[in-house]
Amino acid sequence: MWPFVSSLRVANPATDSRVLPAARPEPLQCLLLAATLMLSSLSFDIQAAQVYRHVDANGNVVFSDQPAGGSKVQLTPLSVVPSTESLPPRRSTPSRVSTASSSESTRTRAPAVDVAFRGYTTFTIQSPSNEETLQTGQAGNLAVRLGIEPKLRPEDKVRVTVDGAPSQSAMHSTVFMVPALERGKHVIQAELLDSTGRVRQTSEPKVVYVQRASVNLPRNPNNPANAGGG
Repeated sequence: MWPFVSSLRVANPATDSRVLPAARPEPLQCLLLAATLMLSSLSFDIQAAQVYRHVDANGNVVFSDQPAGGSKVQLTPLSVVPSTESLPPRRSTPSRVSTASSSESTRTRAPAVDVAFRGYTTFTIQSPSNEETLQTGQAGNLAVRLGIEPKLRPEDKVRVTVDGAPSQSAMHSTVFMVPALERGKHVIQAELLDSTGRVRQTSEPKVVYVQRASVNLPRNPNNPANAGGG
Protein backbone atom coordinates (compact mmCIF):
# COMPACT_ATOMS: atom_id res chain seq x y z
CA MET A 1 0.00 0.00 0.00
CA TRP A 2 1.21 3.52 -0.68
CA PRO A 3 -0.21 6.57 1.11
CA PHE A 4 -0.55 9.78 -0.81
CA VAL A 5 -1.36 12.77 1.36
CA SER A 6 -1.81 16.28 0.12
CA SER A 7 -3.06 19.07 2.35
CA LEU A 8 -4.21 22.42 1.12
CA ARG A 9 -4.77 25.41 3.43
CA VAL A 10 -8.26 26.75 2.73
CA ALA A 11 -10.27 29.39 4.59
CA ASN A 12 -13.27 28.19 6.55
CA PRO A 13 -15.87 31.01 6.84
CA ALA A 14 -17.54 29.33 9.80
CA THR A 15 -14.45 29.27 12.03
CA ASP A 16 -12.10 31.85 10.66
CA SER A 17 -13.07 35.26 9.33
CA ARG A 18 -9.56 36.18 8.35
CA VAL A 19 -8.56 36.27 4.74
CA LEU A 20 -5.70 33.83 4.42
CA PRO A 21 -2.91 34.48 2.04
CA ALA A 22 -2.48 32.16 -0.90
CA ALA A 23 -1.05 28.89 0.27
CA ARG A 24 2.45 28.07 -0.89
CA PRO A 25 3.01 24.63 -2.36
CA GLU A 26 3.91 22.17 0.34
CA PRO A 27 6.26 19.23 -0.01
CA LEU A 28 3.35 16.83 -0.04
CA GLN A 29 1.87 18.63 -3.02
CA CYS A 30 5.12 18.24 -4.92
CA LEU A 31 5.20 14.61 -3.95
CA LEU A 32 1.66 14.14 -5.24
CA LEU A 33 2.54 15.80 -8.54
CA ALA A 34 5.60 13.61 -8.99
CA ALA A 35 3.62 10.52 -8.12
CA THR A 36 0.93 11.46 -10.64
CA LEU A 37 3.52 11.81 -13.40
CA MET A 38 4.99 8.49 -12.40
CA LEU A 39 1.57 6.88 -12.53
CA SER A 40 1.03 8.11 -16.08
CA SER A 41 3.79 5.71 -17.21
CA LEU A 42 2.45 2.89 -15.04
CA SER A 43 -1.24 2.94 -15.87
CA PHE A 44 -1.87 -0.62 -14.79
CA ASP A 45 -0.74 0.18 -11.20
CA ILE A 46 -3.08 3.17 -10.98
CA GLN A 47 -6.03 1.23 -12.32
CA ALA A 48 -5.44 -1.47 -9.70
CA ALA A 49 -5.28 1.04 -6.77
CA GLN A 50 -8.16 3.08 -5.17
CA VAL A 51 -7.78 6.75 -4.18
CA TYR A 52 -10.01 8.48 -1.57
CA ARG A 53 -10.46 12.19 -0.84
CA HIS A 54 -11.58 13.77 2.49
CA VAL A 55 -11.19 17.01 4.46
CA ASP A 56 -9.57 16.86 7.89
CA ALA A 57 -10.54 18.85 11.00
CA ASN A 58 -8.37 21.77 9.95
CA GLY A 59 -10.04 22.04 6.56
CA ASN A 60 -7.19 20.45 4.63
CA VAL A 61 -7.99 18.27 1.63
CA VAL A 62 -6.36 14.88 2.04
CA PHE A 63 -5.89 12.15 -0.61
CA SER A 64 -5.27 8.61 0.63
CA ASP A 65 -5.73 4.97 -0.32
CA GLN A 66 -7.61 4.40 2.99
CA PRO A 67 -11.37 5.00 2.98
CA ALA A 68 -11.57 6.85 6.36
CA GLY A 69 -15.08 8.07 5.49
CA GLY A 70 -13.99 9.99 2.41
CA SER A 71 -15.47 9.91 -1.06
CA LYS A 72 -14.05 7.64 -3.71
CA VAL A 73 -12.25 9.39 -6.52
CA GLN A 74 -12.95 7.96 -9.97
CA LEU A 75 -9.73 7.96 -11.94
CA THR A 76 -10.02 8.05 -15.68
CA PRO A 77 -8.02 5.21 -17.20
CA LEU A 78 -4.96 6.45 -18.97
CA SER A 79 -4.93 6.05 -22.68
CA VAL A 80 -1.83 4.38 -23.96
CA VAL A 81 -1.05 5.52 -27.46
CA PRO A 82 1.38 3.28 -29.27
CA SER A 83 4.33 5.01 -30.79
CA THR A 84 3.75 5.94 -34.41
CA GLU A 85 7.42 6.40 -35.05
CA SER A 86 8.33 3.75 -37.55
CA LEU A 87 11.67 2.10 -37.74
CA PRO A 88 13.96 3.46 -40.42
CA PRO A 89 13.76 1.41 -43.60
CA ARG A 90 16.31 -1.29 -43.77
CA ARG A 91 18.92 -0.55 -46.32
CA SER A 92 19.26 -3.31 -48.79
CA THR A 93 22.75 -4.57 -49.19
CA PRO A 94 23.61 -4.93 -52.87
CA SER A 95 24.87 -8.32 -53.80
CA ARG A 96 28.60 -8.39 -54.11
CA VAL A 97 29.75 -9.40 -57.50
CA SER A 98 33.13 -10.86 -57.96
CA THR A 99 35.43 -8.32 -59.51
CA ALA A 100 36.99 -10.97 -61.64
CA SER A 101 33.67 -12.22 -63.08
CA SER A 102 32.39 -8.66 -63.56
CA SER A 103 35.46 -7.57 -65.41
CA GLU A 104 35.37 -10.77 -67.44
CA SER A 105 31.76 -10.16 -68.55
CA THR A 106 32.44 -6.55 -69.53
CA ARG A 107 35.79 -7.15 -71.11
CA THR A 108 35.79 -6.70 -74.86
CA ARG A 109 37.62 -9.51 -76.50
CA ALA A 110 40.13 -8.34 -79.06
CA PRO A 111 39.45 -9.80 -82.50
CA ALA A 112 41.96 -12.23 -83.88
CA VAL A 113 44.68 -10.42 -85.75
CA ASP A 114 44.52 -11.24 -89.43
CA VAL A 115 47.98 -11.20 -90.92
CA ALA A 116 47.90 -8.75 -93.80
CA PHE A 117 48.19 -10.58 -97.09
CA ARG A 118 50.39 -9.03 -99.71
CA GLY A 119 48.59 -9.59 -102.97
CA TYR A 120 50.13 -10.19 -106.39
CA THR A 121 49.78 -7.68 -109.18
CA THR A 122 49.63 -10.48 -111.76
CA PHE A 123 48.05 -13.89 -111.26
CA THR A 124 46.89 -15.45 -114.49
CA ILE A 125 46.95 -18.61 -116.62
CA GLN A 126 49.36 -18.05 -119.48
CA SER A 127 48.88 -21.48 -121.02
CA PRO A 128 46.62 -22.89 -122.33
CA SER A 129 44.90 -19.99 -124.04
CA ASN A 130 41.16 -19.55 -123.72
CA GLU A 131 39.09 -22.00 -125.84
CA GLU A 132 42.16 -23.98 -126.83
CA THR A 133 41.63 -27.49 -128.19
CA LEU A 134 43.68 -30.49 -127.09
CA GLN A 135 44.20 -32.81 -130.00
CA THR A 136 43.58 -36.51 -129.85
CA GLY A 137 47.24 -37.32 -129.71
CA GLN A 138 47.61 -35.48 -126.40
CA ALA A 139 45.36 -38.04 -124.70
CA GLY A 140 43.74 -35.36 -122.59
CA ASN A 141 46.96 -34.39 -120.82
CA LEU A 142 46.95 -30.63 -120.20
CA ALA A 143 49.99 -28.55 -119.20
CA VAL A 144 49.12 -25.38 -117.24
CA ARG A 145 51.60 -22.51 -116.91
CA LEU A 146 50.94 -19.50 -114.65
CA GLY A 147 52.11 -15.90 -114.79
CA ILE A 148 52.70 -14.47 -111.27
CA GLU A 149 54.15 -11.07 -110.40
CA PRO A 150 55.96 -10.47 -108.14
CA LYS A 151 57.64 -13.81 -107.75
CA LEU A 152 55.69 -16.41 -105.78
CA ARG A 153 56.64 -16.06 -102.12
CA PRO A 154 57.84 -19.13 -100.17
CA GLU A 155 54.83 -19.17 -97.82
CA ASP A 156 52.25 -19.12 -100.65
CA LYS A 157 51.03 -22.03 -102.79
CA VAL A 158 48.95 -22.56 -105.94
CA ARG A 159 46.47 -25.20 -107.07
CA VAL A 160 44.61 -25.77 -110.34
CA THR A 161 40.91 -26.59 -110.50
CA VAL A 162 39.04 -28.36 -113.30
CA ASP A 163 35.35 -27.62 -113.53
CA GLY A 164 35.48 -26.18 -109.99
CA ALA A 165 37.20 -29.16 -108.33
CA PRO A 166 40.90 -29.23 -107.32
CA SER A 167 42.87 -31.41 -109.69
CA GLN A 168 45.66 -31.96 -107.14
CA SER A 169 47.08 -30.60 -103.87
CA ALA A 170 48.39 -27.03 -103.68
CA MET A 171 52.09 -26.66 -104.48
CA HIS A 172 54.71 -23.96 -104.50
CA SER A 173 54.98 -23.96 -108.28
CA THR A 174 53.91 -22.09 -111.41
CA VAL A 175 53.69 -25.13 -113.73
CA PHE A 176 51.15 -27.97 -113.39
CA MET A 177 50.15 -31.06 -115.36
CA VAL A 178 46.50 -32.09 -115.44
CA PRO A 179 46.35 -35.65 -116.80
CA ALA A 180 43.73 -37.60 -118.72
CA LEU A 181 41.00 -35.08 -119.18
CA GLU A 182 37.82 -36.56 -120.58
CA ARG A 183 36.76 -35.50 -124.04
CA GLY A 184 34.61 -32.41 -124.19
CA LYS A 185 34.59 -28.93 -122.67
CA HIS A 186 36.39 -28.08 -119.42
CA VAL A 187 36.94 -24.90 -117.35
CA ILE A 188 40.44 -24.43 -115.95
CA GLN A 189 41.23 -21.99 -113.12
CA ALA A 190 44.10 -21.32 -110.69
CA GLU A 191 43.85 -20.43 -106.98
CA LEU A 192 46.52 -18.82 -104.80
CA LEU A 193 46.59 -19.88 -101.11
CA ASP A 194 48.37 -18.21 -98.18
CA SER A 195 50.26 -19.95 -95.37
CA THR A 196 46.99 -20.81 -93.57
CA GLY A 197 45.47 -22.48 -96.65
CA ARG A 198 43.04 -19.64 -97.30
CA VAL A 199 42.33 -18.76 -100.94
CA ARG A 200 43.52 -15.19 -101.51
CA GLN A 201 43.48 -14.77 -105.30
CA THR A 202 41.81 -16.51 -108.21
CA SER A 203 42.73 -16.30 -111.87
CA GLU A 204 40.39 -15.69 -114.75
CA PRO A 205 38.92 -19.01 -115.99
CA LYS A 206 40.08 -20.58 -119.25
CA VAL A 207 37.95 -22.90 -121.39
CA VAL A 208 39.57 -25.86 -123.13
CA TYR A 209 38.17 -28.54 -125.45
CA VAL A 210 39.57 -32.01 -125.36
CA GLN A 211 39.50 -34.37 -128.34
CA ARG A 212 40.10 -38.02 -127.72
CA ALA A 213 39.80 -41.05 -129.93
CA SER A 214 36.81 -43.24 -129.32
CA VAL A 215 37.58 -46.28 -127.28
CA ASN A 216 35.64 -48.29 -129.82
CA LEU A 217 38.20 -47.72 -132.59
CA PRO A 218 39.95 -50.98 -133.49
CA ARG A 219 43.42 -49.49 -133.08
CA ASN A 220 42.68 -47.82 -129.71
CA PRO A 221 44.60 -49.72 -127.03
CA ASN A 222 41.82 -48.90 -124.58
CA ASN A 223 39.26 -50.76 -126.71
CA PRO A 224 37.87 -53.61 -124.58
CA ALA A 225 37.99 -55.87 -127.65
CA ASN A 226 41.75 -55.54 -127.73
CA ALA A 227 42.16 -56.60 -124.12
CA GLY A 228 43.96 -59.93 -123.80
CA GLY A 229 44.56 -60.22 -127.58
CA GLY A 230 47.64 -62.07 -128.73
